[in-house]
Amino acid sequence: MLIVMSLGGSILAGDLDASRFKKYADALLEISKEHKLLIVTGGGVYARKYIEAAHGAGADEATCDFIGIDVTRLNAKILIAALGSAAYPEVPVNYNEAAVAMQFGKIVVMGGVLPGQTTDAVSAALSEYLKADLLLIPTSVDGIYTADPNVDKNAKKYSTMTAAELVQLSAGTSLNAGSKSPVDPIACKLIERGKIRTIVLDGRKIEDLIQVIRQEAKKPQTACCGTIIIP
Repeated sequence: MLIVMSLGGSILAGDLDASRFKKYADALLEISKEHKLLIVTGGGVYARKYIEAAHGAGADEATCDFIGIDVTRLNAKILIAALGSAAYPEVPVNYNEAAVAMQFGKIVVMGGVLPGQTTDAVSAALSEYLKADLLLIPTSVDGIYTADPNVDKNAKKYSTMTAAELVQLSAGTSLNAGSKSPVDPIACKLIERGKIRTIVLDGRKIEDLIQVIRQEAKKPQTACCGTIIIP
């Protein structure tokens, strides 16, 4: 399978702990033995700190966006270092470069592309562009819920849902960690348009990534530890 994975900065690089990068690298190396992988890294808390400082210094929104993109690419470079020779050595800066890099048979790691696009949106666009078999979105919750599970004890997790249902759920929803739709609205629309099979799962449990992919390879549309978005 060709798999695109959206690794948000808060999941991968929240505290810039090298061991966290190495643990993810180990899991990705295991997955890459049987599948093609393209990873999109986010900026996380450090991107937000740089953006806040830039705002304070008088930078406009576009400049702040580009600063955030720079941080995502720094995280991509750290993950490439952790992956070693298994990774494509450069960070693609657009979708076409990513497609070319995939031809070398390595794990490709990239960050942001354009202002206004989240890690999820870039990953969804790449999945559509590359005709990926699966989009994985590890988040700080274990799937998509009917309501914020941190606030509403009666919130129920979707084991599966359609892309159209995901779009409807994301409309007007807060995108903070733990919200009922942890995928941003632009990514949701791209998932729907591109008919991209997607799984949202708990990125804090690195072992789940391998389990979910093994399950997908054997028998798609079965229950998993996250929420399956069916095109």
